[in-house]
Amino acid sequence: MPKGFLSFGINIGIKDDTKDFGVIYSEIPCKATAVFTKNNFPGAPVIVGKEHVRSGVLQAIVINSKNSNVATGEKGIQNSREICKIIGESLGIKETLVLPSSTGVIGVPLKMEIILPACKKAKSLLKPGNLEEVAEAIMTTDTRKKISSRNIKTKSGQGTIYGIAKGAGMIEPNMATMLCYILSDVSLPEGTDLYSILKSSVDQSFNCLTIDSDTSTSDTVALLCNGLSGESSVQDFSKTLTEICIDLTKLIATDGEGATKLIELTISGAKNEAQARKIGKSILNSPLVKTAIYGGDPNWGRLIMAVGKVFDEPIPFEGLQIYFGTLPVKEANPETLNKLSEYLKNNTEISLNVVLNVGTISMKFWGCDFTEKYIEENAYYTT
Repeated sequence: MPKGFLSFGINIGIKDDTKDFGVIYSEIPCKATAVFTKNNFPGAPVIVGKEHVRSGVLQAIVINSKNSNVATGEKGIQNSREICKIIGESLGIKETLVLPSSTGVIGVPLKMEIILPACKKAKSLLKPGNLEEVAEAIMTTDTRKKISSRNIKTKSGQGTIYGIAKGAGMIEPNMATMLCYILSDVSLPEGTDLYSILKSSVDQSFNCLTIDSDTSTSDTVALLCNGLSGESSVQDFSKTLTEICIDLTKLIATDGEGATKLIELTISGAKNEAQARKIGKSILNSPLVKTAIYGGDPNWGRLIMAVGKVFDEPIPFEGLQIYFGTLPVKEANPETLNKLSEYLKNNTEISLNVVLNVGTISMKFWGCDFTEKYIEENAYYTT
């Protein structure tokens, strides 16, 4: 656990008897940055959070799950500000040092009569570390906690970067993921652009993730560094941060609603990053590709379709190469098709490799298969 962070995750009865409310607090103010959803209807906490993180300093995060403060108008924004105000009073800090987040059902006003009393007693509930409780409290349709951490060298010894995330559905980030909080007790050299470091890691991880092609209204990735373990190099910090973000991305893809298989797709030989992203997302968002992988059906024509439907990025068919694992699929004979089917059926982590042969850029993307359980989960989400 990173030094100087206290937290808790509890149930306050927003929807059921599972944990649904959490707070993270640093003993000292943190250098902070965040990236948020590009959805045109951002949640009230995103609107307020953008205002609060603009200073580059945060000291606390407050999150509720099971009820997203989205599409709630001006009242929702007022509620989000009130939550920050009461948390600030409880912790003895300015409300502008608090980052708010909500996740859950959209369009339902927050139960302020439940949330505000919990905010008032936040200080008394804090415990050192304890971040696993928060990882549980931010879950909605998630089936497991999502946590990744690394030690990192500092000038005075060793520090920690610790990340937690939630997300299982309504996920194709266009900045970040559903909710993710990354905490560290290291500092970086004066003048370091913390936002650029976070954005770079996000672009290599969460922005290469898709579950169902839907960008949430609440997406937030926040990074807080209190510096209590000393200064790290920018290079080491960036590398470690990216590793953690990729870990969390894969955990989210593995836990996609109804998922049985993690898909890791490598696009190589692209002319640029934009082309790789378009084709990567086209493949992983295809219901036909996702269902074929679920059923163990070596229907490689669906991959050809997914590459070809990116109309503004035509790829010469002759140079296109596609592999399931190490098995080539173009013009596969019956024996190879049987091996492909066995590979898809017998593995829970599926590697797809698509070589475009029009350039030198290579990128990785992550997703999951599409099953009956995804439909069951989302057909009756509020009922």
